[in-house]
Amino acid sequence: MSKIPIILGIESSCDDTCAAILQGQKILSNIVANQDIHKIYGGVVPELASRAHQQNIIPVIDAAIKKANIKKEDITAIAFTKGPGLLGSLLVGGSFAKSFAIGMNIPLIAVNHMQGHILSHFIDEGKAMPKFPFLCLTVSGGHTQIVKIDSPSKMQVIGTTLDDAAGEAFDKSAKILGFSYPGGPLIDKYAKGGNIHAFTFGKPKIKDLDFSFSGLKTSILYTIQAGIKENPNFIAENKEDLCASIQHAIVIILIDKLTKAIKQTGITQIAIAGGVSANSGLRNALLERENSHNWNVFIPKF
Repeated sequence: MSKIPIILGIESSCDDTCAAILQGQKILSNIVANQDIHKIYGGVVPELASRAHQQNIIPVIDAAIKKANIKKEDITAIAFTKGPGLLGSLLVGGSFAKSFAIGMNIPLIAVNHMQGHILSHFIDEGKAMPKFPFLCLTVSGGHTQIVKIDSPSKMQVIGTTLDDAAGEAFDKSAKILGFSYPGGPLIDKYAKGGNIHAFTFGKPKIKDLDFSFSGLKTSILYTIQAGIKENPNFIAENKEDLCASIQHAIVIILIDKLTKAIKQTGITQIAIAGGVSANSGLRNALLERENSHNWNVFIPKF
């Protein structure tokens, strides 16, 4: 095999059991096992997630090694998510990684998965990569941060959520609307046909670069409850407009803080990462500002 390091990466921070084989900056395989059981509960149940990880971890890693067309003896090191995440889920991935590293006598690398989101921009996929320093808006179901990245190992969180994350705001709003879990992608889907100015929600007034989404969630809840009180078919008749307005409200909060961070730091190399980076409203807002504000925007592949 090549002298370029071959790394097995394991991700088990929430409800997906994931394994990838990387050779240098190239992905040889990437296997994901989803857990559909959480849909009936409207959110991830930690105990059920950890049990599913126990069932999935070996088949997923085996599939990743086979798809990469390597032998386990070819692996140079093993990396795993040390956190943040669900404790039981993290224990499954971490325990397997440690056992594998000991058994194969190879290095073990513990990774903060939020940093992993950011550094995914340096996977070699034939696209432009950010130059240091750059700012990254990391948005997921559990986290919302603005991070200043000076090097692959030097990162500073300059803004973070004080309560709920942007992804949770999407999913909880979707639950109020009666959508199935995960509801964030459904809001994105229906928002495409709606009017972003149809409904107005309360906007948080948080100093500096930090975020807050709890008040917005409450405002969305009260708006929908008031609408249903007047018209039992309120959600069905206004579904697209509600989704468009909700998505716009969340995206504007994110973009406003990011704009403020750019003014403070003078950095115009901007990246996004995390699950919510798939949201079309956020992607479009960044691309619009790339043209109007001379930002250099880096958006990951789906």
